[in-house]
Amino acid sequence: MKSQDIRKQFLQFFADRGHLIVPSAPIVTKDDPTLMFNNSGMAQFKEYFLGNATPKSKRIADTQKCLRVSGKHNDLEDVGFDTYHHTMFEMLGNWSFGDYFKKEAINWAWELLTEVYKVPKDIIYVSVFEGSPEENVPFDQEAYDIWKELIDEDRIILGNKKDNFWEMGDQGPCGPCSEIHVDIRSADEKALISGKSLVNNDHPQVVEIWNNVFMEFNRKADRSLEKLPAQHVDTGMGFERLCMVLQGVQSNYDTDVFTPLIEKIESLTGKKYTIKAANDEEEKINIAIRVVADHVRAVAFAIADGQLPSNGGAGYVIRRILRRAIRYGFTFLDIKEPFINELVGVLAAQMGEFFPEIKSQQSLVTNVIREEEASFLRTLDQGLQLLDNVIAQTQGNEVSGAKAFELYDTFGFPEDLTALILKEKGLDYNKEEFDFELLKQKTRSRAASEVAKDDWVILVEGNTESFVGYDQLENEVKITRYRKIDSAKEGVQYQLVLSATPFYPEGGGQVGDRGVLKSANESIEIVDTKKENNLILHITKSLPENVEGGFTAVVNAKLRDESQSNHTATHLLHQALRSILGTHVEQKGSLVSPNYLRFDFSHFSKVTEEQLKEVEDFVNARIQEHLPLIERRNIPFKQAVEEGAMALFGEKYGDSVRAIKFGNSMELCGGTHVKNTADIWHFKIISEGAVAAGIRRIEAITGNAVKDFFAGQEKALDEIKATLKNPQDTLKAVVSLQDENAKLKKQLETLLRDKAKNLKGELATEIQEINGVQFLAKHVPLDPTGAKDLAYELGTLGTNLFIVLATAEEGKPMLTCYISKELVAAKGLNAGTVVKELGKFIQGGGGGQPFFATAGGKKPEGINEALEAAVNFVK
Repeated sequence: MKSQDIRKQFLQFFADRGHLIVPSAPIVTKDDPTLMFNNSGMAQFKEYFLGNATPKSKRIADTQKCLRVSGKHNDLEDVGFDTYHHTMFEMLGNWSFGDYFKKEAINWAWELLTEVYKVPKDIIYVSVFEGSPEENVPFDQEAYDIWKELIDEDRIILGNKKDNFWEMGDQGPCGPCSEIHVDIRSADEKALISGKSLVNNDHPQVVEIWNNVFMEFNRKADRSLEKLPAQHVDTGMGFERLCMVLQGVQSNYDTDVFTPLIEKIESLTGKKYTIKAANDEEEKINIAIRVVADHVRAVAFAIADGQLPSNGGAGYVIRRILRRAIRYGFTFLDIKEPFINELVGVLAAQMGEFFPEIKSQQSLVTNVIREEEASFLRTLDQGLQLLDNVIAQTQGNEVSGAKAFELYDTFGFPEDLTALILKEKGLDYNKEEFDFELLKQKTRSRAASEVAKDDWVILVEGNTESFVGYDQLENEVKITRYRKIDSAKEGVQYQLVLSATPFYPEGGGQVGDRGVLKSANESIEIVDTKKENNLILHITKSLPENVEGGFTAVVNAKLRDESQSNHTATHLLHQALRSILGTHVEQKGSLVSPNYLRFDFSHFSKVTEEQLKEVEDFVNARIQEHLPLIERRNIPFKQAVEEGAMALFGEKYGDSVRAIKFGNSMELCGGTHVKNTADIWHFKIISEGAVAAGIRRIEAITGNAVKDFFAGQEKALDEIKATLKNPQDTLKAVVSLQDENAKLKKQLETLLRDKAKNLKGELATEIQEINGVQFLAKHVPLDPTGAKDLAYELGTLGTNLFIVLATAEEGKPMLTCYISKELVAAKGLNAGTVVKELGKFIQGGGGGQPFFATAGGKKPEGINEALEAAVNFVK
């Protein structure tokens, strides 16, 4: 069966059994602060399991794009070395929210596998939870009894808590699970050892393909368990592993999920992927090809869903995955140029039908990956030079582990590449020292991110919370639940949930509201508002004295006004860019705060000053038109899009959406907005620049921030006028000053050139012969340009000259080295290498050509040592 047919059959099977088929959520989470990526099929349904929202159907099925490369679920370092771990994978799943339970879930799983997919019953093993007396959780007798009606009891395995008890996190819904494993080994292998003994032992052909989780309990902060009011089913089947079983191959990478990518890698690199490697060299190539084929999927889909590679957060994880792939290509496939980006077309052709985002975003994804490849290959080249320097400074056969870690941590140079290069040179590095430095870094990072959360204290039962902040900034509320949190970063805080809050939670790029919670006796500051699992969380530093009393929730109106002014301007900016630059422009990220707005968008070149002026004028024209807000709430998503509302890639939209319209600008948006564009007052672009290949960023301000900006500009102009003695025409006075400065610069250059010529005569007499080389090392009273001119002037005096000149203009030391080309050829000397070494004395470095190079530094006191070292070098 083709993989596309396998996927379709799964979804059809559960659709026929009353399941609503829903699309995959984006692989990058934007509305869950506890999770960077969707790492399982259930992630998008957390709010249903927690009871914070009602699902649109009690039965749902889907295939979810998942990424496991951070936190508790991290398979990254396993990828490539085995044939069944992946960074990105698809998880086929069926869900019951308080509807059917173990009997239906197990029987349907068996029916689909054995009757529809025709998986032989004699290769299947299943597991059930054996129980945990210390946590007062019994053996899952119910699941065992259901299975023994379907399969021989000797194929039922009792699993421990690690393998057969699933938990959402340290707290929350959890329960026993029943796994389904398959043994696809040959008959001869099975005769030697039973597949039962290989279950959950990381055997590449005895693998888990499906897990049925039965959510029965709620895990509390004190680790105790309580029964959930409703029982749920959460299942997940690995799509790639299922394809391996149904296509009769021995590896996920031998399925048609991966073979088109592998074939393209082979054609690009000239290396051959072998199903069974004959030697270490072939196995290294196999690992590298598997790494590249796997990682390009994860990176491409993350970028398509709106996550660009960057130096922090989710973006750093994506960059790290891509760099791992580049590094394997560089080291084992011998590819020194960008090539991974050329796989995106294969991916789009292969998966675009079911995941249209990879096709529609193909150009952007390709460009971003190409630019990242080129950048990291430059980093690798720089790292090789740095490693050469470390090796040159090393005495003995062992490089400092701290130095190797510095290459890894500061310059992004991979540890295993360092080890490989050192091994080729007959060297090693102190692994224990490296690991110690790495542990220190991880400990610091972990300590900075640790958060302890108490259980929710429920004051009002049921889903009684609502948001009223579109219509009012003040409301009478009750606290429905609260909990204490203690983070290393923020200290002790409290999260309060209010019955009908006017506070907008951070989302859609807009920051959360701030304000106060007032009662007759006190006022509690709300320092931020966030959303988690469909709950609006109000962050405070303290609890009210009487949490069960009545309160007035009051949003800071000034901050809200400024935020929504910037948010509306963001919509108008988007419209302006599409009108002026073209409809290829799409929003790729935004930040809306009271102080400014930031807008990332797809565009292939720098936006010119003329275009930026057009964009500003376009937005300000819409402000001057006094366009009223036309808001439509709870309209069907499909209808809104058909009426012209713009939906953003990578965003998760419900069946009902909110559409915001100002004139011809219409977008789906949950944020807050001004009632009329006139409220924005004025729009001003502050900066424009590149974020990544094909992605530009504009930062802008509105309202009071613009007034402050103009006031600052006016003040600066007044100060310029005062400096220029208040001329009648300020611009004319500045131009005149620039002309005068240019003339003086030319005069100065002429004087310095003359000075260099005069010095030539003086210094010619100081040149001395050392080891057959005409040598001069001298501190000269010139600027770096003058030193260069002087070096070339002295260079005309002979063909075996070695000259080192030092300058220290304005306290900035500079070394200039000139070596006659004839001397370079005869003795193999290199001015670039010389200045790199001498630059250490002035705490700097540099480089250049073999016959001429310079090095700058920050320690002028080291000049004399540098010149002495030059003398010793020639001696």
